[in-house]
Amino acid sequence: MPNADNWQGDVLRDLGNPAAQSAVGPGVRPTTAPTPAQSRPQPEPQPQPPVPVQQQARAGTGRSRTPGSRAVLDEALAAAARRPPHGEPVTVRASRALRRIASSSVSREVAELTRTAELLQQPVTTGRQIAVTSIRGGAGKTTVAALLGTAYAHYRQDPVLLVEADPALGSLPLRLGAETLRWTTADLADIVQPQMSLLDVTGYLVQLPDNAWLLPGSQGRIGAMLDTPTYERVMVALRRYFGVTVVDCETLPAEVARVALSAAQARVLAAPATLDGVASTYAVLQWMQQLPRQVIEGTLVVLSSLTARPGIDLDKAAGRLGSTGAGVHVLPYDRHLAAGGPLNTELLARPTRLAATRLAAEVFQLSQKRR
Repeated sequence: MPNADNWQGDVLRDLGNPAAQSAVGPGVRPTTAPTPAQSRPQPEPQPQPPVPVQQQARAGTGRSRTPGSRAVLDEALAAAARRPPHGEPVTVRASRALRRIASSSVSREVAELTRTAELLQQPVTTGRQIAVTSIRGGAGKTTVAALLGTAYAHYRQDPVLLVEADPALGSLPLRLGAETLRWTTADLADIVQPQMSLLDVTGYLVQLPDNAWLLPGSQGRIGAMLDTPTYERVMVALRRYFGVTVVDCETLPAEVARVALSAAQARVLAAPATLDGVASTYAVLQWMQQLPRQVIEGTLVVLSSLTARPGIDLDKAAGRLGSTGAGVHVLPYDRHLAAGGPLNTELLARPTRLAATRLAAEVFQLSQKRR
């Protein structure tokens, strides 16, 4: 998980305006959220209730013991990883800094960042659920989910939850920098009780910086399953504890992904900025046009550039996708994101940080329109 203290601070420092630091946290309200991991003792897990008879019959056995921790990344694989690259070369950063010295747009960008921060800090009456999916693997779905969750955790004062609803070797824990996994979505479905407090619940989650929490979909083992009833029980049970929940779904047309999309207050469809990726996404949006209008209006497509020079005209592609009634947001190519390792906002290119912050605000606004 990145050091999100620099999520907006780095951007504002790039603007060359010392007074801009005051824009990071306007309108923050008091909170009683848990303290950071280094100063907050982890609660002891609550006794696990017996598995319902129906589930024992379906699974063939009940859970009789507490699951052990499992490393997210094998030690040998971790040793093979190279130092994570910065999002853009140093020459590009230096050139941009020189151009900005003579630019008159600094104050406008500071004002925009301030407005964006205020949007992200709006209070919610009920927990907002944001589902992120795609129509195929490699579209940047998990990257988008990690960026959204990181932004909400940094700007908001209420707890933020990231749920991995993609148990088939999903990579969200790796993207968020988690080191070990223990309890999974399927485990928690049989544990959470209405009388439990936030402190009780978070004892089963992976704690991340900035009052964010992760619920993994599996322990990285092949064959892990997540059925629709289990997913629904978990989401209904956890919704009241967290202001915003970002769900990293399976690719469409998986059943859990379709359920997550229909239950969420905002939907994000990740698509690669390639000709076949845009064509397939356009076909899905055309199908969504046949559903109730609020479905397409509550959907935002994120076009992720997989290379520094995409093979399509991004403006024309975004315009065509937007003609369906869905929102469209372009996420620029970033060497740090392309490396596929843990997300570190300090290493993101400045255009990427700006784009991700705007994306988070736009998605959050969509979620606020649906109660």
